[in-house]
Amino acid sequence: MNEKIVIRPPQIGQVAPSPGKPVAKAGVGTGTQFETIFQEQLAEQSGIKFSAHALKRLETRQIALGNQEMAMLKDAVNKAEAKGAKESLILMDRMALVVSIKNRTVITAVDESSLKDNVFTNIDSAVIVKQ
Repeated sequence: MNEKIVIRPPQIGQVAPSPGKPVAKAGVGTGTQFETIFQEQLAEQSGIKFSAHALKRLETRQIALGNQEMAMLKDAVNKAEAKGAKESLILMDRMALVVSIKNRTVITAVDESSLKDNVFTNIDSAVIVKQ
């Protein structure tokens, strides 16, 4: 199964808080409860985290990462880590992700239509992933 993870704002009552985590009220604080829970779930499944900036980019650019893409991303991060990379550009199918290898955190995401004439800075490596 290749389930897609689609990022959408939660509807009231859809997302249950993690045990032991305080529940943020709407409009209070800098991050949303949805982002926190979503990031925790992805980290548990893949060992890869997403920054708040990356989550916003995934949502606004309508980039969906399914189980297969998450497995490929994890494999790419592991390969970059084995080579001593610190900040990598990971090119996957129709997207590019800038990842902090040390923190195993996706910093930003770019879709195919935004790749043209784009310059990526502050990276020391690139990993090209093909299916």
